[in-house]
Amino acid sequence: MVRIIAGTARGRKIETLEGMETRPTLDRVKEAVFGSLQFRIPYARALDLFAGSGNLGLEALSRGAKRVVLNDRNPACIEIIRRNIETLGFSDAARTMNLDYAAAIERLSSEGEVFDLAFLDPPYREGLSEDAVKRLFEAHLILPGGTVVLEHAAELPPNGVPGVYRVVRTKRFGKCGYSLIEEDGE
Repeated sequence: MVRIIAGTARGRKIETLEGMETRPTLDRVKEAVFGSLQFRIPYARALDLFAGSGNLGLEALSRGAKRVVLNDRNPACIEIIRRNIETLGFSDAARTMNLDYAAAIERLSSEGEVFDLAFLDPPYREGLSEDAVKRLFEAHLILPGGTVVLEHAAELPPNGVPGVYRVVRTKRFGKCGYSLIEEDGE
C-alpha cells in the first residue's frame, strides 16, 4: 500500500501500477527525503521526472508545494497519476506529461519552466540517473539554490560533475539510497 504520509492528504492511499514495472519509494525513504527538505517544500515548484504512481510529486503537493509537473514515459502510469491527482484534489496544481525523460526535459526547457525541486526515481538498471541529473542542470531547469533528489541503488550513488552539479548528501536504506544534488557553481 502506498499512502501520502504528511500534509493535507495525510493518510490517503494512492493507486499504483501492479507488477514490477514501477517501484514506489518506501515510506521510510520518503520520510527521510521530505524531512530533509521540509522547509523548502511550501510554495515550491517541483518536477517528478520518473513519476510512476506520482508518489513523490503528490507528497510534495500534500506538503504545500505550489505546482508539480509529473512525467512518466508509460501511458498506464500517467492514467494512474491522473486518477491520483483527481482523487486527492490536486488538479489545479498538477500537470502530467507522458514523455521519455530526455524529451520531457527538452520540452520543459523550451517552455521556460524552472523548478525549486526535482525528484528522480529512475529504473535502477537502465543507467539513466546521471544523464538525467546532468540534463536538468544543463537545461537550467533547476533554479539557483534548487535541489535534485535522486533515488538510486545503495551501491550506485551518483558522482558530481565539476562545474555542473555536486552531491551534497547521500543516505542509504538497505538496498536503496537517495542523494541530494545541487548546482556546482565553480
